[in-house]
Amino acid sequence: MERGALLYTGKAKNMYATDNPEELWAEYKDQATALNGKKKVAIAGKGTLGRQISSLLFTEINAQGMPTHFIKTLNETAMLVKKCDMIPLEAVVRNFASGSFERKFQVEHLKPLKPAVHEFYYKSDPLDDPFINDEQIIALGYADKDTLVAIHKFADQVNAYLFQRFAGIGIKLVDFKLEFGYLADGQMVLADELSPDNFRLVDAETGASLDKDVFRKGEGPLAPVYAGVLKRLQAGE
Repeated sequence: MERGALLYTGKAKNMYATDNPEELWAEYKDQATALNGKKKVAIAGKGTLGRQISSLLFTEINAQGMPTHFIKTLNETAMLVKKCDMIPLEAVVRNFASGSFERKFQVEHLKPLKPAVHEFYYKSDPLDDPFINDEQIIALGYADKDTLVAIHKFADQVNAYLFQRFAGIGIKLVDFKLEFGYLADGQMVLADELSPDNFRLVDAETGASLDKDVFRKGEGPLAPVYAGVLKRLQAGE
């Protein structure tokens, strides 16, 4: 497998072509960003940790019968994925109040949310990924009603698995964002990445942040936090 031309550079990954037009090379960066890329620093080892956590969780979710774009690990920082036509939405699932939800409604930090709260955000760096409701999504042609229902159901299935997976290693899955895309045959799959870059995690006993909030809030080095999450996931396999 040869890495081809750079197709897209994101905040956490670069996407490259391969010799198969239906497969892409996803290279994780040694970089952390916040405030939609306005705060950005290089962090040695973060690419390896993000790739390892994503590979592990994509493998597990595939094994649960939920289709993803993940094919296999290529090296310490890269994975091979299926090429997707991405839906321009972030599907957020909130199990506990935190972040913007906590500030918006002035509720207790980590207040349990039952049922889990679902939100959509339109993927647009120039617009800072704004919140968007179902009617706005349909009216603007980003997805139809059936697609939104399918995303909602898929996100619930992922949440049911990951919530218990993290609970089993003493971590609360506070909230997370997912992205979905279509393969060439029309099948919708879970794509992007599964790491503490797009999960909000806290230690169930101490309440300590175990995700990118550590970087956002300047609470200390990020790589050891991600390494700790990976170690707990591997120990809990």
